[in-house]
Amino acid sequence: MANLSVRDCLVAALEDLANDELKRFKAKLSELPVREGYDNLPRGRLQKADDLDLSDLLVSHYTEGYAVEVAAAALGAINCQPQAERLQAPGLPARRASAPGMHFIDRHREQLILKTTNVEAVLDMLYGFILDDEQYQKISSSGTNPEKMRELYKLVPSWNDSCKDQLYKALKAKNRFLIDDLEGR
Repeated sequence: MANLSVRDCLVAALEDLANDELKRFKAKLSELPVREGYDNLPRGRLQKADDLDLSDLLVSHYTEGYAVEVAAAALGAINCQPQAERLQAPGLPARRASAPGMHFIDRHREQLILKTTNVEAVLDMLYGFILDDEQYQKISSSGTNPEKMRELYKLVPSWNDSCKDQLYKALKAKNRFLIDDLEGR
């Protein structure tokens, strides 16, 4: 599987499931405990998804690296060990924490959600360029900084690298020490 993309690996694992196993997998995904900063996929979106749609949902919702981990945990929980083990095989692109094509914003999602301070100043820098008024107001009205960052990250799957670059620049300007720490400086 090392030569396949993350989506291809997920599709290959899901195609091996019988219909009842796929149904149990979808049910498990909606209730499986996930890392802080992530939400479970809504059950309604899962129920309608076929193998290909499901792999796209996983990657867009959790990012490539974490999607494989979530899928493998769900497969293991429903006793589909061979599929789970294939996803956890060394060399799978998603298992590398800093996959070459993975953007800084995606790679450090959890830490940025938990540790970013001065979120309002970051939002101010994004307002009008990336965030419209409704998005800005919704995120600003969240209580704590981690809650604001979680709301902001709900928009990230629809962003291109240019938008992610703008967020990176705003975070670097307003949370320089955190970004330097995450970059290993």
